[in-house]
Amino acid sequence: MDIYTITIAISIIIYIAIGNYAGRGIKRLDEYYVAGRRAPTLIIVGTLVASVMSSTMFLGEAGFAYAGQAGPYVIFPQAATVGYVIGAIFFGRFLRRSRSTTVAAFFGRRFNSKRVQMTAGITIILALGGYLLAVTQGAAILLSQLTDLGYVQGLVVAWLSYTTFTMYSGSRGVILTDTLMFLLFTVASVAAAVYLVGDLGGWSTVIEGLSTIEEKADLMSWHGIIGPGTEWPTAMDFLIWMIVIDASWAIVYAVSPWQSSRHLMAKNEHVVLRASVLACLAVGMLQVIVYGMGAVINLGKVDIVPPESATIWASLTMMPEILGALMLAGIMAAILSSASTFLSLVGFSASNDIGIHTSLDEKKTLRFSRLMMLAIGAIALVAALIFPPNIFWLTTFIATVFASSWGPVGIMSIWSSRITESAAFWGMLSGLVFNVVPKFFEFIGMIDLPSFLNPVLIGGAVSLVVTIVVSRRTTVSEEEASYLKKLHKTPADEISAKKTRTSLIAPAILIANGLVMPFLLINFYVRPFQSATGVLSPDGSLDWFTGEAMLAMSWSLVYISLGLFTIRIIRNAYSPSR
Repeated sequence: MDIYTITIAISIIIYIAIGNYAGRGIKRLDEYYVAGRRAPTLIIVGTLVASVMSSTMFLGEAGFAYAGQAGPYVIFPQAATVGYVIGAIFFGRFLRRSRSTTVAAFFGRRFNSKRVQMTAGITIILALGGYLLAVTQGAAILLSQLTDLGYVQGLVVAWLSYTTFTMYSGSRGVILTDTLMFLLFTVASVAAAVYLVGDLGGWSTVIEGLSTIEEKADLMSWHGIIGPGTEWPTAMDFLIWMIVIDASWAIVYAVSPWQSSRHLMAKNEHVVLRASVLACLAVGMLQVIVYGMGAVINLGKVDIVPPESATIWASLTMMPEILGALMLAGIMAAILSSASTFLSLVGFSASNDIGIHTSLDEKKTLRFSRLMMLAIGAIALVAALIFPPNIFWLTTFIATVFASSWGPVGIMSIWSSRITESAAFWGMLSGLVFNVVPKFFEFIGMIDLPSFLNPVLIGGAVSLVVTIVVSRRTTVSEEEASYLKKLHKTPADEISAKKTRTSLIAPAILIANGLVMPFLLINFYVRPFQSATGVLSPDGSLDWFTGEAMLAMSWSLVYISLGLFTIRIIRNAYSPSR
């Protein structure tokens, strides 16, 4: 075996060992489902970031940036990550306060309704089951390209790798291995990016080189490659698409089960807020690094097919062996962390939320949950063998289901005293249907929707309208009103001057990010880009009215305002003097 295979094999053995060790002490459902609700900030940050940084990011989206959209993926403020903070403020901390076992169970308790819980649970099973399919295929692609294993053999090995410890240890094992994987792929990504940029002559040389690639004109412009042969006829079409995708993912980060469920495991509400702010920063940083790396690979080879394998190719050919092996192990870690998260959530919903198991015996329920997780994993494996991989578009489609189905209902479940059980049920269902059906017909080529009629927008708008209309025609029950009132009562042990001071550090870093990033982007991206494209004035002054310059400065608006808003919320909610 070569160094790449050995490194990946060792890392997988470590994850399995840690995961199974974590599962040895699990005797209660609370430990299996929500890790005993004792997780500190680092663990919650680790699992939030690891569960989203999967094959989608390192293979699908990095390949997307490599193929033609490197500029916008780097220069746009990573606005979607704002959803972490907004979600924690308006949903996550109340979710944690509910002390539910799953997010679907929270909806069931909030609306005193089994059918609402079942609808949420079925959405989790369908959507995250599809996501599990995508990341399993991503792992198989990686293994088949690095080892002598075929694609089918790679699928089986990947499936066994994450199923072995996830089924046994549940959330406790998942969040521990997630944190370890998060540290690995973060260190690997930063080291790989620094090496590639340094080896190719530094940032200015790299940006100028990328800006003048004849085969990929506009690769580094604010809108990337557009026009004939692409999804976007004009720059405006791309801008609308980008805004819709960012807004959709922001809602996904705010309320989707594989993100918001992590708040259920937090030690307290301060951990929820701190971890979400730090996750916003970490995911934003990693996205810029990974997308930038995807762009830089063009200086090594411009015609990698499929583009999803660009990061793998670079790890094998553009980096020293040990660094390349570390990078590939990091990619595998990102894939396995997401897979374990999706498998655990789908298994939890199948056994807890859709009503197929009703025993009150904890031991029997725990055993059933593990068996159900194994069954769900087996179904995912069979599906991965049947359906061809399409990592980027599959995960983009699946993830945004939660934006339209859960978005309006999730936020209104906390902040509306008028939303009713019937409204929540029909709002979720209509948002799901009016997202999936148009997207399906668009996918098979029966319809061609413009950017401003993205199925996410259609589903979200329908869900919101249906929720409001049904709420006006139905009545809130006493149980629903009482439960909502309890949710808005801050627990006494959360109100603390010391905890509040510590929690304010995280949003202060958000403000610092808003001050530093525009400076870095202007000097290391915009200036060399304008120099290479002939926009820079002879005296060296910038054209501040280009898309690239304005987007670089917009980082200040996004992160400074978000930081100030978060500081105000934390002080008002948890400071004893308020």
